[in-house]
Amino acid sequence: MLHRTQESAEERESARRSQADEAPEQEDFTPLTPEQANEWRARQPQASVWALVRWQLVMLLLATASSVPFALVWGELVWVVSVFYGGLCALLPSAVMAYGLTGSRWARRHAAQPAGAVRGVLGGVFFWEGVKILLAIALLALAPTLIPGLSWVGLLVGLVLVLKVYWLAFWKQSTLSAAP
Repeated sequence: MLHRTQESAEERESARRSQADEAPEQEDFTPLTPEQANEWRARQPQASVWALVRWQLVMLLLATASSVPFALVWGELVWVVSVFYGGLCALLPSAVMAYGLTGSRWARRHAAQPAGAVRGVLGGVFFWEGVKILLAIALLALAPTLIPGLSWVGLLVGLVLVLKVYWLAFWKQSTLSAAP
């Protein structure tokens, strides 16, 4: 009985594959000419990594300012410092990576590379992402040493709020590119 069920399942799968193979392929794709590609690029809004860093700075300042009333009510001023430091643990590594990708000697050297030279550019992105992660880990590990009486909840709130700016920037970029 099991053998018969297995055979029928195999037969159904092979019939499905043969139907898919027999389906006519449609050629809906037409490549763009170089002029059309340049027009398309001109219509797309240019995103800057520094714009993201600026958005993160704004969120850091808003989160820190918003934490002041709570700190005054609870009598825990270390809450404000913890929120600020948590946001800084996301902002500083992002700024270092932005510098590495746009202003460093490596970025200047690879700016003139042809579009096909992806290996060096991709390697640099991975390198700077590694620097960013290591810096964030080091800043978080130093937090208890640098801030006596650290509020871990405040640190986490600042970190998460500043990290979520990526979604805000992505949403803003998608609404700009969708606008006529």
